[in-house]
Amino acid sequence: MGERQVEFRHVSFKYQEDMPWVLKDVSFTIGPDEWVAIIGHNGSGKSTIAKLMNGLLFPQEGEIIVDGMKVTPETVWEVRKQVGMVFQNPDNQFVGTTVRDDVAFGMENHGMPRELMVERIKESLDSVRMEAYERHEPHRLSGGQKQRVAIASVLAVSPEFIILDEATAMLDPKGRKEIMQTVSDVQRERDLSLVTITHDLQEVTMASRVIVMNGGEVWMEGPPRDVFSRKEQLTEIGLDTPFVSKMADHLKEEGLSLSREPLNHQELLEDLCTSRLTT
Repeated sequence: MGERQVEFRHVSFKYQEDMPWVLKDVSFTIGPDEWVAIIGHNGSGKSTIAKLMNGLLFPQEGEIIVDGMKVTPETVWEVRKQVGMVFQNPDNQFVGTTVRDDVAFGMENHGMPRELMVERIKESLDSVRMEAYERHEPHRLSGGQKQRVAIASVLAVSPEFIILDEATAMLDPKGRKEIMQTVSDVQRERDLSLVTITHDLQEVTMASRVIVMNGGEVWMEGPPRDVFSRKEQLTEIGLDTPFVSKMADHLKEEGLSLSREPLNHQELLEDLCTSRLTT
């Protein structure tokens, strides 16, 4: 077994022979316990990356290595034990008549013994705070609750990597915030690596590293603070920056000196208090 990581080595992909490349010579590594956000406008290739990581698609060129294993049709079931996926629409992921059945489904697929399944169902629902809903019917849950069950189903298989592919896109701001809090707690407790593919800039600020995709290529890579400090370049490729980031720019134009690119309101307020003290 190699080190616990996902590695893309010079990966190129197109959906059909006569179609353009969706990904062109993409290379990056996601290490243990990392939270990496992948952003880019529609058509930049970010969702394709998720499907390649999980073996839903295979590249025409280059290779993808998960835990030292090359992702191939032969290794794909092994890979999926390590890489769990939560999609945009949780309804597409439900198969059971109750929440409990649903969380059990993935484990049954992997042939886990019954005693272990019972234990994992409880642990997984606990960690997403849905233990009270074990006997509920999935379709009666709210959007945010459904996504939590989808996350619990992935957690139950005990992967090392979880991919959230636009998993909060259909939720309202409150549901979105709750899911990100859940994910953040789970990542800390379980020492998982997390890959979030998202449009939500608030989610991006929570990650430890950001990969910006543009035209099927890795356009920029770095901590959120560095990426968001390059607002003009991001705007040029059609990406927005967080409100706090824009606010900081206006304040700088007004002559206030800020010590860093703020990632949230808290940081901006702290900076304003200290800069006021020094002026």
